[in-house]
Amino acid sequence: MPHSSDSSDSSSFSQASSSSSKQDSSDDMRKVQRREKNRIAAQKSRQRQTQKADTLHLESEDLERQNAALRREIKQLREELTHFTTVLSLHETRCSVLHVQPPAPSEVLYTPLSFPQTHISSPCFQP
Repeated sequence: MPHSSDSSDSSSFSQASSSSSKQDSSDDMRKVQRREKNRIAAQKSRQRQTQKADTLHLESEDLERQNAALRREIKQLREELTHFTTVLSLHETRCSVLHVQPPAPSEVLYTPLSFPQTHISSPCFQP
């Protein structure tokens, strides 16, 4: 009888060993698959990060161009303001309408609903 128990022990060890190696093989396959999925996910993450950086760089360049254009426009508008301020101050020194005393309130000849009309041919604009 001892012999039969030895054979059954070796048989059960063989099965356990076989089952254990199948388990190890299955675990190894899962590790390999998990590593592959992780590698792919990391690669995709790096690609998204690179694309986001590229997009931000392009947006930054576009904003820099817009900023430069707006600065040029501000400079031009300031030059125009200086020009028109000069023209206005020259006009004010020569304008005959500005030097005339306004009429007394009783002399106003228009009703509150009518508006005074100014034309280019007004005395201010005559040479």
